[in-house]
This record gives sequence, structure tokens and C-alpha cells, in this order.
Amino acid sequence: MKRKLIQSAIAAFALFIGIGAYMTTLPKAEAFLGVCTYYQTAAMKKVVGQRGTGCCGEPVNWGTVTPYRTCEQIYCADVWCGPPTE
Repeated sequence: MKRKLIQSAIAAFALFIGIGAYMTTLPKAEAFLGVCTYYQTAAMKKVVGQRGTGCCGEPVNWGTVTPYRTCEQIYCADVWCGPPTE
């Protein structure tokens, strides 16, 4: 019984290492997250919408557009983007 438990633990560890090694070979996204966040008033306390593009090119588009906004562009580090779905 103890031997099977040890063998199972070794197999799980080997699987974990194998998956980790595989993930390091996958291409990383070299993209930016560019999003504008829109607020209800100039006080910029209540978010009412966002527009932009996510790290893998997916659109971010919800809520209301107002004159009160902040925009940011962030480098997407260590993000894996799967194959396009079309």
C-alpha cells in the first residue's frame, strides 16, 4: 500500500514537471493591454464602462462612454494566447 502511494506521488510529480517544461516552450504574447475606463462624473469614483483590447487581442467593450476617462497601456508579460477561434 505504501509503495503504491509513493509510486503515485512520483508519477504526479513527473507529470507536473512535464507540463511545466511544455509550458515554457509555448510562445508568449508580446502584446499590450490597451483599455480606457469611463467614469460617471469628473470625480472618477463610479466606473460605467470600458473600451479597448485585451492582451490576446480580444475586444473589451461594455457600458457607457463618457467624457470622464482614464486610459492605460500595459505590457502583457507571461501571457499565453491560444490559437485564434474562428
